Amino acid sequence: MLAVFDQSVAKSPEALQSPQSSSVSALKDGFLAKHFSSVHPGSVTVNLGSSGLLAYSPDKQNPLLPRLFAVVDDIFCLFQGHIENVAQLKQQYGLTKAANEVIIIIEAYRSLRDRGPYPPNQVVRDFQGKFAFVLFDSSSRATFFAADSDGSVPFFWGTDADGNLVLSDETEILTNSCGKSFAPFPKGCFFSTSGGLRSFEHPLNELKPVPRVDSSGQVCGANFKVDADAKKETSGMPRVGSAANWSADY
Repeated sequence: MLAVFDQSVAKSPEALQSPQSSSVSALKDGFLAKHFSSVHPGSVTVNLGSSGLLAYSPDKQNPLLPRLFAVVDDIFCLFQGHIENVAQLKQQYGLTKAANEVIIIIEAYRSLRDRGPYPPNQVVRDFQGKFAFVLFDSSSRATFFAADSDGSVPFFWGTDADGNLVLSDETEILTNSCGKSFAPFPKGCFFSTSGGLRSFEHPLNELKPVPRVDSSGQVCGANFKVDADAKKETSGMPRVGSAANWSADY
């Protein structure tokens, strides 16, 4: 799978930048979309306009970690993996028996966006299984993506020459578009346009970049780890019915 977001939609962490950065713009002239389709004939690409693009291929899938794609009310979502507690989540979000994992992710996000009663870290922590997903809400130009606590699904992110954020399950895609400016997406974490990168396992702790060097000794984009000594400042949970915009919490 592939997602590219303009920096105005999803700002890449500075620590992902490497001295060996790429000179390639993933979005210019459809460069990365064309490369993806050449590597994966029959793939599907969704143009998000100035916000970026999504692409996926139904071929060469791991049957234990299938790829799913759905669009509901202008919310686009790519999902890879498997959620074990699907029945419980369907009931929690009032979904039909036909709903699958990608529909559950969209409905969980919509609950957050529309002032749901749960904080985002709890919502993602409720997904039990092996997964990685990328979601884009075109109505608000907001992104939301995450990986499970074990990093069970290959999932990487990086920065191209124009500061666009690139996400994929294939390292070859990242090296073509980001050079050395990429790293595995941090396991047990989620990212949102409004809140940046956060840990859903340790929501009160800050995340710190850890320098990463490849086998040839070149500096790459940093890994992010939970800083056990650094706590986030909290202002308390917003009240239900408050006029505050809850979207700022994720």
